[in-house]
Amino acid sequence: MSPVRTAPARLTAGDAALRAQYLDEVLRLLYPEPCTTSLPRGSSARASAPRGPAPENRSGKAPIVAEYIVVPDSRRPRLLVPTRSRRVAAAAVRRYAEPQSRIARLKRDAVVAVLRTPGAAGVLLRHRVRVCGPAGDTIDGYLRDALGADLAVSVHIGPARANRKPVLQLIAPDGETLGFAKLGTGPLTRRLVRAETTALTALSHVGLPDVTVPRVLNAGEWRGHQVLVQSALPVWLPRAPLPPDRLAAAMRAVAGCCGTSRSWLATSPYWNELRERLDEVADRPEGAALGAAARSLVERGGDVDLRYGAWHGDWAPWNMASLAGTLLIWDWERFTMGVPLGFDAVHYELQRRIQSTSDAEAAVEATLAAAPALLEPFGVTGAAARLTALLYLVDLAARYLADRQAEAGARLGVLGTWLLPVLVRRVEGLS
Repeated sequence: MSPVRTAPARLTAGDAALRAQYLDEVLRLLYPEPCTTSLPRGSSARASAPRGPAPENRSGKAPIVAEYIVVPDSRRPRLLVPTRSRRVAAAAVRRYAEPQSRIARLKRDAVVAVLRTPGAAGVLLRHRVRVCGPAGDTIDGYLRDALGADLAVSVHIGPARANRKPVLQLIAPDGETLGFAKLGTGPLTRRLVRAETTALTALSHVGLPDVTVPRVLNAGEWRGHQVLVQSALPVWLPRAPLPPDRLAAAMRAVAGCCGTSRSWLATSPYWNELRERLDEVADRPEGAALGAAARSLVERGGDVDLRYGAWHGDWAPWNMASLAGTLLIWDWERFTMGVPLGFDAVHYELQRRIQSTSDAEAAVEATLAAAPALLEPFGVTGAAARLTALLYLVDLAARYLADRQAEAGARLGVLGTWLLPVLVRRVEGLS
């Protein structure tokens, strides 16, 4: 159904191949010339060739700047684990992400056990990356100077997305996580890293009941790339149940943290801003269809009175952890003010459903069906609830198009295969 020829509904490159390609890109970025990188034989990524003379040590070889274990291997990389010590390597895996299933936790724990066992990693995790060259102008050197601390770097190799960026876990020699660093390397990701820096700075002055956000440890530039270093949230602590009312209360706290306003949709600053975003993608086939649906939605519901506040922008199960005394929430790069109340609740529900099914269109339909109950804790009911849920879909679709997620190979980048058909049907069905 999608008219975007650059991103067919069935992407030709699988997730593993795209990650392997990105592995090579990340290494070249973090360890620029004259550094050289050796990758294991059989890797889908290619080893970088020398692009200039590298300093030599007394043995006549360039010094080793960094060495990593590729987990699980270089054909389907997900994590680069520093080989500095067994303690550091185990910490890199144990704390780099929050497993979303029991099987994922078991796999993570198995890898941690291998890394802790003397000699086991050399047999079971055999793919290595070695970087040789000068140590001064690498990301490791920059971060050590910025934080004034000795540290090792672990590198997350994420799935293909337009907003994919290097995410680094910074680990002290004793295995403690010092923080996480994000690098904005292109126009979109630089903007997002700056936005998250601004959001975390603003939120540090706001009291959020039952919500904990990272602190900014350092913000700056390295070789033209935007850098944000933020504190590590203790995701490794024991979990606590997360009943729906507790989640909704936390979302309401974020929604009201910078104040709220009220107005009809058609005369609201939110619609003016959204209309500008839609105009920017109107020259694309899916953008034209999206814009038409949005205008029809406003024609039908422009006189509905809505309340507006802030939202996290990507509040999903994998961006949070529930502890006994607080909710840990990270990835604030999409934080925005002045949106209809309840966007976070609808987004969370959609992402939760998409995570558990291969039928994204059915997930959208189910989310819209659940929207009235999701929005009731925000005081959004009746026509306002239906309008808010559909506006969320418009907003999300505008983001996907502006970011060019389809061209980047994102799994759900082709809106015509899942989101747009549902949105158009629902808007046309409004009385």
